Amino acid sequence: MTVEDSGRSIYDQGMQMRRSVLGAEHVERSLARASEFARPMQELVTEYCWGAVWCRPGLERRDRSLINVAMLAALGRHHELAVHVRGALTNGVTVEQIQEVLLQSAIYAGVPAAMEAFRVAEETIEKEQSGE
Repeated sequence: MTVEDSGRSIYDQGMQMRRSVLGAEHVERSLARASEFARPMQELVTEYCWGAVWCRPGLERRDRSLINVAMLAALGRHHELAVHVRGALTNGVTVEQIQEVLLQSAIYAGVPAAMEAFRVAEETIEKEQSGE
């Protein structure tokens, strides 16, 4: 799917991609919890992150997931890391591949950041495997 597909708006394409990767329940929960103040941010993320970028050709969804896991680990964005670890699993990334990305991030982003990322990822993977 590309941002030009079938004349749909970039926002609509982003919403479809976001639901596909993160799960409809997660997305609906995020939107429902958004205050009037935060709603524009949810709309921006849906349109630009998920629509304008995630829907581009050039990278497969699994590759985008691996990149996000690495960047979020490096940035220490633990909540978003957990969200994108779940998304990576949905996109066909294996547990071993997540582990390798986090090991790589230790070298380039620092061991403390990677240690915490391993903790977050492991907890998220365990929850996903147990069906929580």
